[in-house]
Amino acid sequence: MPTHSVAFFESQFQRQVAAGEFALNPFEQMALPYLRGEVLDLGCGLGNLALEAARAGCRVSALDGSPTGIARLRESAVNLGLPVTAEEADLGHWGCGRDYDGIVAIGLLMFFPRARAEDLLADLVAHVRPGGVVVLNALCAGTTFLGMFAPDHYHLFPRGALKAALPGWQVLAESHDTFPAPGDTVKAFETVIARKPCLP
Repeated sequence: MPTHSVAFFESQFQRQVAAGEFALNPFEQMALPYLRGEVLDLGCGLGNLALEAARAGCRVSALDGSPTGIARLRESAVNLGLPVTAEEADLGHWGCGRDYDGIVAIGLLMFFPRARAEDLLADLVAHVRPGGVVVLNALCAGTTFLGMFAPDHYHLFPRGALKAALPGWQVLAESHDTFPAPGDTVKAFETVIARKPCLP
């Protein structure tokens, strides 16, 4: 993720930590009931979902480009005795080196140029274990709020593109949501939660 976008979230996360604002967002609430076993939370932010998944019995690996987010998550996981490992990572050059029962990418994939966004999506899909679940959420076409993006360093997925990347998967939940944003703009999100087919 480019420096511009990391700086945007660093400022936001520092405000949230100072205010003690750690509630799950609607997409995290939607994802939580489907997570089991070993979970990768990619672009974990402050780690709110990672902590709740660990409370529910998951073993969570969490990655983000935000030092504030990772520091908060590590401290909370230690204090609560939860099975969460949290690492700061440059997700623009990261690759998934192993398989998981669940992979979560909420509000992440749009922060890369198209080729990288599509490659990362394919990488995540390939590393879900048979019978496991992927949670994909990204801004899509129709979004007019671009303030958190570096110029020419983002990708708004066409409507239906996330679901189309999962041929043969069982769709467990999906939504299309639009929210007002600063400057009379809008954020349009697509969310898909799906289960990978089991091996024959």
